[in-house]
Amino acid sequence: MNHIVKVRQLRPAGALLLIAALAACGGGQPPPAETASPALPGQGGSATGGGGGGAQINGAGATFPYPIYSKWFSEYSKTHPDVLINYQSIGSGGGIRQLIAQTVFFGASDAPMTDEQLKQAPGPTVHLPTVLGGVVPVFNVAGVTDLRFSGPLLADILMGKVKKWNDPAIAKENPGAKLPAAEVVVAHRSDGSGTTFILCDFLSKVSPEFKQKVGASTSVNWPVGVGGKGNEGVAGLVKQTPSSIGYVELIYALQNNISYGAVKNKAGTYVKASLDSVTAAAAATAASMPSDFRVSITDADGKDAYPISSYTWILMYENASDKDKARKMVGFMRWALTDGQAFAKELNYAPLPEAVTKLEQDALGRIKVQ
Repeated sequence: MNHIVKVRQLRPAGALLLIAALAACGGGQPPPAETASPALPGQGGSATGGGGGGAQINGAGATFPYPIYSKWFSEYSKTHPDVLINYQSIGSGGGIRQLIAQTVFFGASDAPMTDEQLKQAPGPTVHLPTVLGGVVPVFNVAGVTDLRFSGPLLADILMGKVKKWNDPAIAKENPGAKLPAAEVVVAHRSDGSGTTFILCDFLSKVSPEFKQKVGASTSVNWPVGVGGKGNEGVAGLVKQTPSSIGYVELIYALQNNISYGAVKNKAGTYVKASLDSVTAAAAATAASMPSDFRVSITDADGKDAYPISSYTWILMYENASDKDKARKMVGFMRWALTDGQAFAKELNYAPLPEAVTKLEQDALGRIKVQ
């Protein structure tokens, strides 16, 4: 089964209807299925590996890592046809909720579970980082392909304080750019999203006003804008909406050929997301990784670090009732942390630091398989 992603286009008329519908409902509802413009398959759908017999292992959660999870399940099934893994990319918030409700065997999230969520879970939960990625500010501005954003500027744009593209605040950070006098259209996630958490975690660190008014969570109350479901939905909105800005995981910008900006880091350098700059963000914390792997690497130290970087996690119970599925998932995870890391770069994710994978191999020993 081939899970390499393909880009699908939205007809202009459909895009206009979609924007109108979202604006009418305040941006809080996901786009209708018939007009959605997913950049990558899987929103509300599934990635499945394995073609042989055996009980299916169901998981759900983040759209951020969907492309590499699809690839991993496909590749792993070639040598383990008895392992059937079905993954629904419904957003990090949904993945955590379904894990707690035990309607899936594993969850996936770009935001670590909170202390309160861990208390709600029926048993001890293991966080397993899988890869690293970057969240990028994507934009669709006529005649403009390169932009730079400081954290405070990006916060002000997304809060609706900066209303036009030729605003002096944008022009100051982008001297020489031919910025139009067009109104800024903000696109954001309408579903519970780890991508939202990563962005808001960064903006809350650099903008006290953003921290107070919006905060950092998988679901926030955006002051302005229209909502799209999943990284796919936001990518589709920005690509089809003139003068828009939004945020997606790096691969969704690359696959859709959407312009994305450089972001000013703690060292004062404007850095574009790349494998190297995301890896640089992780390097500062790899040696001091907490034992539960719940860590933030946004606004990291280092002149080369991309400031909106994050791990993404698979979430599993230490003592699941189905030991056969636990055994198969542990086997898969050991592969994903070793051989599977080789597929990260081709899909524009950064592989895990070796120091982290060694810690995770030990953590997998806590999962009871007998």
